[in-house]
This record gives sequence, structure tokens and C-alpha cells, in this order.
Amino acid sequence: MRLIAGLLVAALAVTPVFARGGGHVTGIAHVVDGDTLHLKRAGTIVKVRLQGVAAPERDQRGGAEATRFVERLAQGREVRCELDGTRSKDRVVGTCFVGEAGGEDIGAAVIAAGLARDCPRFSGGRYRALERPEAARLAYPSYCVPR
Repeated sequence: MRLIAGLLVAALAVTPVFARGGGHVTGIAHVVDGDTLHLKRAGTIVKVRLQGVAAPERDQRGGAEATRFVERLAQGREVRCELDGTRSKDRVVGTCFVGEAGGEDIGAAVIAAGLARDCPRFSGGRYRALERPEAARLAYPSYCVPR
């Protein structure tokens, strides 16, 4: 019985905090592309989509550059994501910071570098002022257009 209780406590300790209204997850980042991270903590991997960021896929124009930028910023570092309670495919969605909350906002950084665009349908336009003119060359997904 103690073994089961101990395993339950250990599982709860390494389980990311997900609440219907959001929560957060913290872990060591592996960068998938310009708007997707995998966070690892205690053997658990959580896939996170950066909220409100439209970065090109790796094989699209600008995709490799966006991925490299986010890698330089976050790869192998501790990242904390404030989750919004939604999902995108197999990923949770959130605003992610290098280090603790209040650290550098990864989405803001990649948009300000001109390597991604604001996705106002999901960001509420909070990154719009950071967009650079050269980002207009990047693919803009139709799902970003506010309904």
C-alpha cells in the first residue's frame, strides 16, 4: 500500500499542471519549429504550441530561420509556459518564457525578429505592434484571421 501511495505522489509531482482554465508547465525545451516546443521534465514530454504565433513550418520559406532563432533562445533551457486551457492538434497552447514567468516571451521574440507573425485570432493582437515589415513575406495561415 505504501508503495502505491508513494508512486501516486511521485506521479503527481512530475505531472504538468493543467487546469481547465489554463495552468502552467515548466521543463527543458526541445525546439520543434518556430512555434512548437517539447518540454521535458522527469521523463514526461509535453508538446506546446506558442499562443498567437504564426511561424512558418520548417520546410516553408523562413521556417528554418525561425526554428534556428527559437533554438538559440530556448533549446536546452528551462522554459515556463502559461497555458490557456486550449489544445491545437496534439499540443497544449500557451505563452512561453525562457526561465521563470516574467522571463523573455519566446513568441514576442520570434515575431520581433521578423521570423513569425502575430496570429490575432489567438493572440488578441497583443503581438501586432512587434511585427516587422519583412514578415509580410511569410506564409499567413487562414486560421489566424479573426472570425
